[in-house]
Order: sequence, then C-alpha cells, then structure tokens
Amino acid sequence: MAETEEKTETAAPTSRQVAAARDFVKRHGKPSRAVVENIGRAGARVVLVGADGALGDVIVASTEAGEALVEAVEDLEPAEWDSETVKATKIGAEHRRRMAGK
Repeated sequence: MAETEEKTETAAPTSRQVAAARDFVKRHGKPSRAVVENIGRAGARVVLVGADGALGDVIVASTEAGEALVEAVEDLEPAEWDSETVKATKIGAEHRRRMAGK
C-alpha cells in the first residue's frame, strides 16, 4: 500500500516545474517537444526541444509526473528521440561548452 501512496505523491509536477516548462515554450516557440526519460531513483528528466531548436530540461519526481507535466503545458507535445526530434535540435557552441563542464 505504501507503494501506491508514493506513486500518488509523485504523479503530479509542482507548480514551479510547470511554470519552468511554460516559460521554455514561451521563449523558444510553439510547438515545443518534450521527451520524458527515466533517471532512476532521482525521478525523470523532461528534455525540452523548442521550435527554435533550443534544448532545456525539467527534473521531476517520476515518469508519471513528467507525462503529467507535458499534458499540463499548452503547446508542449510529447515526443521520443526519433529522427524528427533529433533533427529539430540545434546544439550551439555555448551549450556544448556547458555539457563539457567548461
């Protein structure tokens, strides 16, 4: 029974997470895409790909919360890492430096 209660608590994104995703869509265009990825005990990462190709992310408590986040944000479409989504990304030099830890 505790497992059921835990899933209920983590099935909804926080208002701050929803606001971050809405802000991303506002800044990077409509429609934006969202790929929900399980990252283990830490929860899930919702990778955002803007209409302009920008990347962002929001960390949530579970994949269920990630899916609920996508549903809660207008103009945010669920996606997978298929060729269309990958082609839509534009990774600039600044983002590459950050990923390299520089």
